[in-house]
Amino acid sequence: MSLLTELTISAARDGLMKKKFSAVELAEAHLKALENTRNLNAYIVETPEIALKAAKESDARLAQGAPAGKMEGVPVAVKDLFCTKGVQTTAGSKMLKGFIPPYESTVSAKLLASGGVMLGKTNMDEFAMGSSNTTSHFGNVINPWKRKGDATDLVPGGSSGGSAAAVAAGSAMGALGSDTGGSIRQP
Repeated sequence: MSLLTELTISAARDGLMKKKFSAVELAEAHLKALENTRNLNAYIVETPEIALKAAKESDARLAQGAPAGKMEGVPVAVKDLFCTKGVQTTAGSKMLKGFIPPYESTVSAKLLASGGVMLGKTNMDEFAMGSSNTTSHFGNVINPWKRKGDATDLVPGGSSGGSAAAVAAGSAMGALGSDTGGSIRQP
């Protein structure tokens, strides 16, 4: 079997259903990848405790034979634009540093309700206003990919570049992004 961080979401769900590995093992593999790729600055906030708790809950639901959600046990990242109850949300801005929303955004609530396991909040151009992921108060995101024969750092595109870099680096199986002027299409 390939590394857990190299699986597609579909293959991961299949492996979870066939008990080839657990949601906790899947989350732990992605959290380790997140640790190993911090140099990319893809995440503003890491939520390992939340991820492991959600993964344990997914494993318990699967063990009980409960109906699996569409994203059951899948490790994902959430763009820091979306409010996450109890987890800092800054939209990449100094102005919102320390803001802990008392509510969950609709999109992240649906993702989590479907069994998604949140690894953290991804970096982004401040207030989603940019196309390179270089305007975040928390520093620029670095693309994990390089040109052949060239070690020069590349931008991941923006404003969802943190989400794109996390997925490309294997530190999340999928990630929420947003697109107004190309924020998903560019990365």
